[in-house]
Amino acid sequence: MNFEKYVAYVSSYTKRNKKGITVYDVDMEKGTFVYRNSLEISNSSYLTCSHNDQFLFSITDMGVKSYEIDSDGNLDEINFASINGMRGCYLSTDYTDRFLFVAGYHDGKITVLRVGEDGAVGEITDEIYVQGMGEVSDRSYVPHVSCVKMSRDNKFLLASDTGMDHINVYALNYLTGKLKPVDIIRSDVNSGPRHMIFSVDNRYVYVLNEMANSVDVFTYTCLDSGYPEFEKIQSINTVDNYHASMSVSRALKFSENRDYIITSSAGDNSVEIFKRDNESGMLTKILWLPISGTYPKDAALFPDMKHLVSLNHESSTLTFFNVDLEKGLLSMCAKEVKIDYPNCVIFKGIK
Repeated sequence: MNFEKYVAYVSSYTKRNKKGITVYDVDMEKGTFVYRNSLEISNSSYLTCSHNDQFLFSITDMGVKSYEIDSDGNLDEINFASINGMRGCYLSTDYTDRFLFVAGYHDGKITVLRVGEDGAVGEITDEIYVQGMGEVSDRSYVPHVSCVKMSRDNKFLLASDTGMDHINVYALNYLTGKLKPVDIIRSDVNSGPRHMIFSVDNRYVYVLNEMANSVDVFTYTCLDSGYPEFEKIQSINTVDNYHASMSVSRALKFSENRDYIITSSAGDNSVEIFKRDNESGMLTKILWLPISGTYPKDAALFPDMKHLVSLNHESSTLTFFNVDLEKGLLSMCAKEVKIDYPNCVIFKGIK
């Protein structure tokens, strides 16, 4: 760790109060969060930080909000921008922080918006309603875009479609902000690809499958032709064969040092940690244990790699654990923290 202290930003649904983002001081020694303040925003379903660490962006009803992160980690609202559609479920920026991408689970839409140097979200440059029809069931009958993520070489936007069981790949025109479809990554039928993360060296993509309770590992190469190439090299279960029925995988996060991947499973109400081989990209599961809460929508290792927080959406709690990565053990280390319907957590270092 290169920071003197950390704050944590937690997003929440606002069914019972108007405070959708809560800022906590991180007690690294005790492995818990200490309340600092909260911000009024409706139904903050996901958060992301700009890659220059100056701004935070949040989903809200009918659009997005941007915030400036001050030197102490507090948030100052910059503006609101409409996405011209239903509330999104995920958002991210490109690696130059010039564009913001929003995934629409409910309307199957991808929205691209410009971002100014001051962090203000501007006009919509592109909006794509994904087309298709999947298996005839409540979940997969129509497209559900659940994640939008740029490759680290900043060439391609990947958009996972939980309903259609595939990932659409687009090239981004940095002048116009328009997306051009260039590839499709096919997933197994009824696997439900949910979230994606790229390795720092940009050689591997990790895809969390919500319905299959698994992580698929793909190699990624940008060919001389300028088109992407993806090849699946591993599929590993998040939960074991004797997991609780109706389990779905929810969280997908890297550890601070990128050596571990953290997932969570709702229904089974567990968290899983995988050791990552940096050369081959392959994963080995080292931990699968319960989180003392219901529906862990997100989970993350602390930056010290010695503690873990689970965001338990249905029990409206944060639970905290000591982590022994060598032995593959979790042990509760602090009292649970009450918060209504938590969705997402981000750690931010403060100098």
